[in-house]
Amino acid sequence: MMREIAQAGDAPLILHASSVALAGRAVLVLGAAGRGKSALALELMAMGAGLVADDRTCVAARDGQVWLDAPETIRGRIEARQVGILNATPCGPAALALVVDLDRPEGERLPPQRRIKVLGSDYPLLHNSPMRHFPAAILQYLKAGRHA
Repeated sequence: MMREIAQAGDAPLILHASSVALAGRAVLVLGAAGRGKSALALELMAMGAGLVADDRTCVAARDGQVWLDAPETIRGRIEARQVGILNATPCGPAALALVVDLDRPEGERLPPQRRIKVLGSDYPLLHNSPMRHFPAAILQYLKAGRHA
C-alpha cells in the first residue's frame, strides 16, 4: 500500500517537515519531533544543499509538480540544537524530488524502490538509515537519481 500526503480543503498545506534542495531538486524530511529532521538538513547543507525550510514546510502542487517552500515567518532560519537558531540563505521554492521518512527505520541493505504520493503525484521514498553515509547518499540521489 502506497502512503499518501493529501491536502484537506483549500487551505495551504504546511507539514511538520524540513526540506533542502540541490540544483532546484528538493528532499522533504518527515519525522516526529526530536527525530533529527533539522540535524539531517544541517548535514545536507554542510555538503552543499541549500535550506528550503526547517520544521515547517509549505507544500503546493502546480503544473503537475509539487513545490516546497518556507513559511515567511521562518524563511532563512534553521534550528541547531544546543547551538541556537542559525541564519541560512533560503533556496525555495524548489521542486520535490525525494521524500525521507525518519520515523521508519531501514532494515534492508538494498531496499526496494518505495514510493509515496504527495498531493496526487508519486515520489521516491527512503526510510531512515543509521549509516554515516546516509546524508551523502541522499545528496547523490538528488544529483543523479537511483539505478536500482
